[in-house]
Amino acid sequence: MDTVNVLRAAPLMHDVLRDLASFSADGPGVTRLLYSREWGEAQQYLMRRMTTLGFDVRCDRVGNVYGRVEGARYGAPAVLTGSHVDTVRCGGVFDGAYGIAAGIAALDWLRRTYGPPIRPLEIVSFCEEEGSRFPLSYWGSGNVTGAYDLAEAPRHIDFAGISMQEAMVAAGYGREDQALPRRTDIAAFVEAHIEQGVTLERLGHDVGIVTAIVGQKRFIVKLTGEANHAGTTPMTMRRDPCAGAAEIVAKLERMALQAGDPLVATVGRLELSPNTPNVIPGSVTFTIDVRHAEEATLSAFGDAVSRLVQEVSARRGLQAETSLWVDTAPAPMHPALYGSMERISAAKGLSPRLMTSGAGHDAQMLQTICPSAMVFVPSRHGVSHSPEEYSSPKALEDGLEVLIAMLYELAYEERLP
Repeated sequence: MDTVNVLRAAPLMHDVLRDLASFSADGPGVTRLLYSREWGEAQQYLMRRMTTLGFDVRCDRVGNVYGRVEGARYGAPAVLTGSHVDTVRCGGVFDGAYGIAAGIAALDWLRRTYGPPIRPLEIVSFCEEEGSRFPLSYWGSGNVTGAYDLAEAPRHIDFAGISMQEAMVAAGYGREDQALPRRTDIAAFVEAHIEQGVTLERLGHDVGIVTAIVGQKRFIVKLTGEANHAGTTPMTMRRDPCAGAAEIVAKLERMALQAGDPLVATVGRLELSPNTPNVIPGSVTFTIDVRHAEEATLSAFGDAVSRLVQEVSARRGLQAETSLWVDTAPAPMHPALYGSMERISAAKGLSPRLMTSGAGHDAQMLQTICPSAMVFVPSRHGVSHSPEEYSSPKALEDGLEVLIAMLYELAYEERLP
C-alpha cells in the first residue's frame, strides 16, 4: 500500500474520541457503565456517526455495535477491529474508546483511498469489557465468541441489586427480534489500545506489539463477624471482619512481592457494613485481582489466596465466603500477526517493542475463535483507569498508522495466517 497520510485519517479519530468523552455520568473523568444511560447514548452516537460515514450499521442482542464495509468477496469471513465502549468508574478518555475511534477512522480512510476491500472490514464497539458494574468481564466479546450465553444474564447482579437481564432490557436490548451475538464469520481481529502502563514511555518505544495477554483471577471475599459497640466491646472479645480483611490485604501484598514480577495482586474494592464510625463492622466484602502470564503460576497463587482467606478467618472466628467471578487463562496473540505488526512498525520508522499485556482486553476472547493481535501506544506516566489518563496525539496517530497498514494487508491483500 502507499504510505498512509495519517494526518488525513487522524481528525476523524480525534473527533470520535472527543465526542465519546461527553457521554459520561458526573465526573471526575469518564464513567460509562454497561447499560447505563450514558452507555446507551454513546452506542447510539456511534451508530449515527458510522451511518453518516456510509458503513452498514447494526447492533446485536447484548448491545455490541458494528459498522461494516462490504468486500468484493461478499459473505467471506470479515476482518474485525475495535474495542469496548464501557469504562471503569471515574476512568479516562482513551481506554477502550481509542480502539473504537481508531477503527472507525481506519475503515473510513481505507475505503475512501482504496475503495471496497477484497474481504469485508468491520469495526465493533463491544458493549462491555471492564466488569465495573456486574461481576464478570468481557460480556460483549464473550458473547461473540461463545464464552458466555444470554441465559446467564439474570444470574449477574450489580451492587444496587439490579440483574444484568433487567438492565439489558431497560436499555433496549435482549429482545428476540435482535440478532444473536455469537459470531463464526471472523477471519482476524486487530485491536488498538493504550498501553495502560509505563513501559513504552520509560523505554522510549513508539508502539507496543502484544505477544500475549496475562491471565486473571478475580475473587469476591465476604468476611462475616459480629457487629457491636465500638466503645464497650473489649479488643480481646471482638470478631472484627475489618481487622481480618486488613490482615489478608497486608499478607497478600507480601505474597505477591515474594512471587516477583510479572505477578500482581490487588485489592481494589472494600465495603464495610454497617460502615458507621462507632460500630465494629458486622461484615466486610472486598475484591482480590491476581494476574500472571503463565497458567501454572496463576493457578498456584489463586489457590494460595483461598488458603490465606480461610486461615485468617478461622483464627479470628470469622465466616468466610470466597467466590471466583473472573477466571481467564493467559492468551497468546497470533505470531504471524504480531510479526507483521512489528515489521510494519519498523518499516514506518517507528520503534516497536514486543511485550506482554498486564491488562485484560477483548483480544484475549477473540483469539479463541480467530487469529488476533494488538498494538499499544504509550500512556503518559503509565496512568490509566483515572481521569489523568493521557496519550499524546502523536502516540494515537502512530497506532492508527500501524492499524491502517495491518488492516490493509488483511482485507485488501488477504495476507491471513
